[in-house]
Amino acid sequence: MLDNGTWRWIGAFVLLAVLFLPCAGSAARLKDIAAIGGVRENQLFGYGLVVGLMGTGDDVKNGFTRDTIANLLSRQGLAMRDKTSTLKAKNVAAVMVTANLPRFAKTGSRMDVTVSSLGDATSLQGGTLLMTPLKGADGEVYAVAQGAVAIGGFSASGGGASAVKNQTNVGIISNGAFVEKEVRFDFERSKMLTVNLYQPDFTTVSRVSAALSKSISGIDAKLKDASTVVIQVPASFAGSVVELATAIENIEVNVDTPAVVVLNEKTGTVVMGENVRISTVAVAHGNLSIQIKETPVISQPLPFAPQAGPGAQPFVNRKDGTIIAPGGQTVVAKDTAIGITEEKKQLMLVPRAVTIQEMVQALNAIGVTPRDLITILQAIKAAGALQAELKLI
Repeated sequence: MLDNGTWRWIGAFVLLAVLFLPCAGSAARLKDIAAIGGVRENQLFGYGLVVGLMGTGDDVKNGFTRDTIANLLSRQGLAMRDKTSTLKAKNVAAVMVTANLPRFAKTGSRMDVTVSSLGDATSLQGGTLLMTPLKGADGEVYAVAQGAVAIGGFSASGGGASAVKNQTNVGIISNGAFVEKEVRFDFERSKMLTVNLYQPDFTTVSRVSAALSKSISGIDAKLKDASTVVIQVPASFAGSVVELATAIENIEVNVDTPAVVVLNEKTGTVVMGENVRISTVAVAHGNLSIQIKETPVISQPLPFAPQAGPGAQPFVNRKDGTIIAPGGQTVVAKDTAIGITEEKKQLMLVPRAVTIQEMVQALNAIGVTPRDLITILQAIKAAGALQAELKLI
């Protein structure tokens, strides 16, 4: 008979295995499983200063914050290079600023930036990022960021206690950067488009090619590898490549998924794809529990017991753990109790499963928790009866 906790675990596993997995024959838009080559975001980053903190900034002794402040003030006409040792500001923090330059971003458009503390600042709450150039991988400046930092949390501390909510040394500036330079890409004059799958798969990419040829007349789609389809822009779409891209990304394709079982031992989560199969196998699983309990026992000397000699100390016999105390001394010993419990489970036959539903029913028949199921699936895989890849995360 299964208890309520076991049934609750089994119910959660069924939900994960059945409800949240793609159904057989389900279709996805091409824009959700692939990207058109060359159309992507670009990563930017920069180094800057956040000012206006309430004593939660960097200790300027770290060096780089002190030198940055000195350089900043020098550019403002204040000679501080020889006086950096006198700086003791705690309202300034050195930060790294990161952002993703959107696709086809134009000069003057805005984007969000993430501000992360670089030194030992405890919080960026209430701070303002000073003008920070953001560079791309080629070293060119593509945007400039500045503005008030929002961290979505707080930190407070006193003499002997502190309270923190969320991450306080990382913040976001919404629309905090202006695009100053565009990434040149004449998409409209493209003669060829490339569709790249996020998850390479020969079956899926073949279906993509077939769906393109069926949905768009006159299109020439060629397979390049397991993730790439090369499309020659038809003459009918000359000068209107955007319309062709719009038609391509809305085509629906049946996605073929590999047989994979994902196991997370930390949380006890088990997720398996629809193509997972299991052969007939017999399973017996019994939980082994070991409990160790130690209770302190105090041994007092009898009245009028002789005093211990000078320097005499209790010692432990390594063979049997007996504590021997010369003379009348108080001894603290430990009473250790060990209990071992092992469930007596019978060998059960798990039948061959053809569908995901049969697979779940077969595993539920064992009557174990998902955490035990992780070990059982690993054993079934080792026995060669599980036709799927096991991934541990």
